[in-house]
Amino acid sequence: MNKNEQFVITINRELGSGGRTVGRLLAEKLGVPYYDKAVIKALQEKYNLTTEEIERLKGRKHGWWAEVERILKIDSDMSMDYYQRKRGEMPDLLTTDEMFKTETMILQDLAVEQSCVVAGRSGFHVFRYHPNHLSILIQASMEYRVARVARKQGKTEEEARKTIEQVDKMRENYVRKYTGTSRYDTRNYQLVISADGKTEEEIADMILQYLG
Repeated sequence: MNKNEQFVITINRELGSGGRTVGRLLAEKLGVPYYDKAVIKALQEKYNLTTEEIERLKGRKHGWWAEVERILKIDSDMSMDYYQRKRGEMPDLLTTDEMFKTETMILQDLAVEQSCVVAGRSGFHVFRYHPNHLSILIQASMEYRVARVARKQGKTEEEARKTIEQVDKMRENYVRKYTGTSRYDTRNYQLVISADGKTEEEIADMILQYLG
């Protein structure tokens, strides 16, 4: 990937690996927008976006990006509000085919306008044909993940482990359904990183070093 040209970096991560934070830090260091489930779901919920509505917006003379920029206001408040409301709840992975198509259209159109970092949402698959795309997987040992989830969400280790196991299963089912592959298949990524023994800042810097 050439960071001097328009690019997309996608980060798939295991719950408890710190991948969300890494994505935000990386986007800040590169000076580009960061998009994740919170942003996409907030857009869908607040503006009732569907594939038909997106096509209508794209057909306007002033352009699709102008509308999205107005909605997002290049600001994280809306996405963080959604994340805070959902924090501690089981992630909603009961995605319909229409929702997946809508998410894909939103992400691909955002990436047409400018470079960005995308966390989750099967980004490795959505952008598999993008000419300047880096796909990353961030993993961690179960011990690391349990400790982090327990600390971040105020759970016992037993509760944290149960949450991780449930989320792992749902995310894998989601990826297999909509991409026909496994999110653990390393052939889907150019860079695989273990979070054990590293801070989120260190991982973001590792990725920057990889980019050169």
